[in-house]
Amino acid sequence: MKGKILFVVGLGVGYVLGTRAGREKYDQMKSAALKLWNDPRVQKRVDDAGDFVKDKAPEVAEFLADGAKKVVSQVSGSKAPTAAPAKPATRTSTSKSTPAK
Repeated sequence: MKGKILFVVGLGVGYVLGTRAGREKYDQMKSAALKLWNDPRVQKRVDDAGDFVKDKAPEVAEFLADGAKKVVSQVSGSKAPTAAPAKPATRTSTSKSTPAK
C-alpha cells in the first residue's frame, strides 16, 4: 500500500514539475491536494499514525540501544561494552609475494 501511495505522489510531483499547462492547472492540483489533506478521514489516519509512533518510539529506542550494545561487544571482543574506544583493526597484506631467484 505504501508503495502505491508513493507512486501516486511521484506521478503528481512529476506532473507538476513537468507540466506546461501553466498556473491554472497547478492551482487546480494544489486545491485538490489541500482538499484531500484536510479531509477528516485523512486527518484521522494522520493522527492514528502519530499516536502509533508515539507508542512505539520507546520500544524502538530500547531495541536499537540493545543492538548497539551487542555490536560494540562483538567489535571489542568482550561480553560487556566498555567506555574505551575499540582499537582499529590491523590490516594484513593479501598480495602474493614472488620468491627471489
